Amino acid sequence: MPDKSPHQHEPKKQAKGATIKQKRAEKRAKGAAGAPADPVAHMKKR
Repeated sequence: MPDKSPHQHEPKKQAKGATIKQKRAEKRAKGAAGAPADPVAHMKKR
């Protein structure tokens, strides 16, 4: 039977460098720069 008692969990230490939010912001900025200028260009015809 598994042990159901609460265990001590230490929070993960943050790695050196950019935070997750900063990494995501950089990724979005790169994606926005490479996006087509025309917003209708990627739409599919029906």
